[in-house]
Amino acid sequence: MGATKTEHFTDKQNQIATIAKALGHPARIAIIEYLLKVNECICGDIVNELPLAQPTVSQHLKELKNAGLIKGNIEGNAICYCIDESTFDILKAYFSNIIAVTKEQKCC
Repeated sequence: MGATKTEHFTDKQNQIATIAKALGHPARIAIIEYLLKVNECICGDIVNELPLAQPTVSQHLKELKNAGLIKGNIEGNAICYCIDESTFDILKAYFSNIIAVTKEQKCC
């Protein structure tokens, strides 16, 4: 979506679209699943878990961080990543609302 069109939508709609776009790549889903599995902040291990080059993994981490799905803390020369629960709370509320409304609808 072009930058000139986003002003026609609410902040919430733009926020959900940004999050959904960040989730739109299987490597990013794999990163999130790995962070959930290890249940702690991870520095360098993510590159070893994916069949991708380090710069590619870094780009995916940047996209996830920009969308607010993960947090990164600097520890020495490395950035350690973990899940940002607050953004997943936003997604949970959004999809919970969709489920609640669709259960009430008598459509198709």
